[in-house]
Amino acid sequence: MSKAWWKQAVVYQIYPRSFMDSNQDGIGDLGGIRAKLHYLHQLGVDVLWLCPIYESPNDDNGYDISDYQAILREFGTMEEFDALLHDAHALGLKIMMDLVVNHTSDEHPWFQNARSSRTNAYRDYYIWRDRPNDWTSVFTGSAWEFEEQTAQYFLHLFSKKQPDLNWENPDVRREVYNLMRFWLDKGIDGFRMDVINLISKALKSDNAAGSFKGSGVSEEYYVNGPRIHEFLREMNHEVLAHYDIMTVGETPGVNPAEALLYTGTDRRELNMIFQFDHVELDSGPHGKWDLVPWSLSDLKQVMTMWQDGLYNRGWNSLYLNNHDQPRMVSRFGDDTNYRVESAKMLATFLHMLQGTPYIYQGEEIGMTNVAFESIEAYKDLETLNMWNEQVVQGNADANQVLQAVYAKGRDNARTPMQWDDSPHGGFTTGEPWIAVNSNYTEINVEKATANPDSIFYYYQRLIQLRKQYDVITDGRYELILESHEEIYAYLRTLESETLLVVCNFYEGSPEFQLPESISSHFQGESELLISNYAVDDAADINNFKLRPYESRVYCLKKE
Repeated sequence: MSKAWWKQAVVYQIYPRSFMDSNQDGIGDLGGIRAKLHYLHQLGVDVLWLCPIYESPNDDNGYDISDYQAILREFGTMEEFDALLHDAHALGLKIMMDLVVNHTSDEHPWFQNARSSRTNAYRDYYIWRDRPNDWTSVFTGSAWEFEEQTAQYFLHLFSKKQPDLNWENPDVRREVYNLMRFWLDKGIDGFRMDVINLISKALKSDNAAGSFKGSGVSEEYYVNGPRIHEFLREMNHEVLAHYDIMTVGETPGVNPAEALLYTGTDRRELNMIFQFDHVELDSGPHGKWDLVPWSLSDLKQVMTMWQDGLYNRGWNSLYLNNHDQPRMVSRFGDDTNYRVESAKMLATFLHMLQGTPYIYQGEEIGMTNVAFESIEAYKDLETLNMWNEQVVQGNADANQVLQAVYAKGRDNARTPMQWDDSPHGGFTTGEPWIAVNSNYTEINVEKATANPDSIFYYYQRLIQLRKQYDVITDGRYELILESHEEIYAYLRTLESETLLVVCNFYEGSPEFQLPESISSHFQGESELLISNYAVDDAADINNFKLRPYESRVYCLKKE
């Protein structure tokens, strides 16, 4: 099996605005990241994924880019980026950048030119129509915005300040490939590609409102669109294949069969993709703000489908939270009574699967969701748009909507990193751009690194195990105890080596029993590799009682 470096890597995602502020203006920056490289090296991660650091008006916190080859002034300078890249590489840390090319900012020079006249050379860089259809934006409202100067509508699947690029235009694609080469030639080590499977739209070329496809949200017309694989193969041929890098595509709305088209070893497109099935388990029929309980049986079904579906043919990305998702210990664990135990259990569950694990900043110390008292404390565009549509316009009860924000709002992940118990968690001595979670005095890096039994050192050990055991990277996954309502258990097998992973997802004390069909093959010694509770060396691996949120990983040896 291929030993591509990115298969054995562990990625740490940094949200620069919230990571560390080096100049005390309340906004995280490149100098702050550079100052914490030794901390990240101590943790043991291999790749740092930086959310967008490009010049941007910040309508959507940097995902609206006005200059792809300049650094946002709030974050620093290109010289500071070069220094960060140099220092990271000196420590053996790779840097992966965010590539946001489904759309630009409306303040990008391309769009400023495009909106000036229907005959401008940049007009066809974007998607224009005389009349809109009924497509809706991901951020609520119509996906079309009227431009008065030229009396046409432009498409924006996200904010109206994020006009979608027209990938049908070969000039657009050439521009994108050039900007990718700019960063790769600097020496960066890969790209995370924002909503990359939305770049091909099923739109007809004429302007009659009813003559091109569209109905409601209309995801079927722009998710995994008609030319998406052609575009990505071209990108690979023109750019990606010429560098030893890792690529991961954010691809909402894909199933394992579609994922193989993006990541298959013979496809020459991307290394891996982010799927969303497991983080949509608590979303009701009306979307993410429609809260429903998630079930362990559904989680088993989804994760097993992806583990089996991509085995030996594609590659999985492993994550439970990121900059767009709530904190995993608050969502899938117990952030009140068993925060440490459930954070360790969830990490065990994820890091023992096949794929490349992604750690989101603060996850390694068990940072939690935040519940600000007032909507005024929130900064996220998606959250505020939803609040305006539901509460301000009188469509929903404010308290009920606030509960949804507490559970699912993107600002849960965007509160500043908690470094110590000084004011603002040591993130800044200024006024932070968004408030720090009030639990920073108890949950912070300083406390975590001073405690040998902390979540931080548990993550460090998980990362070390991935380097030590090929079975974690290459082994086959097999779900066991499929119908158990509290325990998620699975095997990882490579040749004569098998790992047994047992995770209690709840606060009860269920009894684990290894099926006879499996235990009969492993009568030799077993080794406990990691656990989040103290375990007696003489414990019987075939039958044991689990404590709340307990997890264990055994290496089983055949006689």
